[in-house]
Amino acid sequence: MICVHLSRFALVVAADGRRELLTEPVALAPEPGRTPVIGEVSPAAEAAGVRRGLPLGEALARCPRLRLLPPDPVAVQTRWDELVLRLEGIGAAVETAQDADGTTRSANGDAVQGEPGTAWFLASNVRRLHGGSLDGIVAAVRGALGMPVRIGAAPTRFLSRVAAGRARVRRPVVLEGAPSTAARPGAVALGILAGEPVSVLALHPELERLVPSLERLGIATLGELVALPPGTVGERFGGRGLRAQALLRGEEAPLRPRDPATRLEADLLLPEAASGQQLGHALGLLIDRVLAHPARRHRPLRSLLLQATLVERGTWQERVVLREAMSDAARIRLALGRRLEELPSPAERLTLRVDGFGAPVPADRPLLEEDGVIRQARLHEAVRQVREVAGPEGALRVVAVDPESRVAERRMALTPFQA
Repeated sequence: MICVHLSRFALVVAADGRRELLTEPVALAPEPGRTPVIGEVSPAAEAAGVRRGLPLGEALARCPRLRLLPPDPVAVQTRWDELVLRLEGIGAAVETAQDADGTTRSANGDAVQGEPGTAWFLASNVRRLHGGSLDGIVAAVRGALGMPVRIGAAPTRFLSRVAAGRARVRRPVVLEGAPSTAARPGAVALGILAGEPVSVLALHPELERLVPSLERLGIATLGELVALPPGTVGERFGGRGLRAQALLRGEEAPLRPRDPATRLEADLLLPEAASGQQLGHALGLLIDRVLAHPARRHRPLRSLLLQATLVERGTWQERVVLREAMSDAARIRLALGRRLEELPSPAERLTLRVDGFGAPVPADRPLLEEDGVIRQARLHEAVRQVREVAGPEGALRVVAVDPESRVAERRMALTPFQA
């Protein structure tokens, strides 16, 4: 498996080709309307003690010479889409960080998808296209992207990301185990990563918060973490701890390459200082255009990207993953309308882009197709989501115990709801 990683990708895009800026202490300013912490930082800023995710005031106190660059999330996404298309042009079926990580925590603490800058693909699918060797694949990747890139190769997704972190721009890193473990990615991962510090887990956005807790408890290496009983890890660290152990054992889902045909978007130039009902009307028009586009081919929408170009210069972006794939314009507008209220300033252009589709449905589906099995599955999913938010007692049902009792408390009882 090959991992292609562009370090400090958002910062490079914000610098807009001015490479000399990256030799100075610079960092991405907080995004408007979000938590006031800085984003990606340059090597010079890191040397001054500034790191990604620091509060703005603390970062400026540590480095008074720190220069802040305004973030441009729309430009970052557009540039990343172009680079992914180039990778697909060499024959690779690419999975991006957004596909692999799902909903994660960004540097400023907000819930977003995995950030652009990292992609994976299987070397076995393109090896014969590029001379049958890893060197040929690396040369093809560099030629397609045309910019400095770190490349790592390893049996698993996480391990290849570790390899890419160790790599240099001109020297890829290949992590391999002994021949006897070639068919066992978990054994390879444990053998290579056992002595690594737990800080390596920060390369996976979902596990970044786990690192300080492990270090406070004296768990210094990944080998020590894997050696702990799963029950103990689950009780102390919850799902993140179990997820970390699974990654180190090589338990990962197979690659899910993106569908190049999912690119579908609509944009609208807004009247001056549009807000309130005007924004809602514009959003409705964009949703109607996307749903009516022939390229949708009766597929329901699953993931959407809402982008805006602001009047006061700058851009804004919000990714929305719908609870279920749908084609109902009213329900989609309800899900997106709340995010539109978070616009930090008036917008002059609004764009709606489809990031992912659900399973296609036939155009002549009967109106009352849903049977009891489908309704039961939806009920199970609703109960699960309620309990994720409110805990095990979030979904209860009333059971008649002694309806004829004179004591009201004895007539009914609450028990966990079983769909």
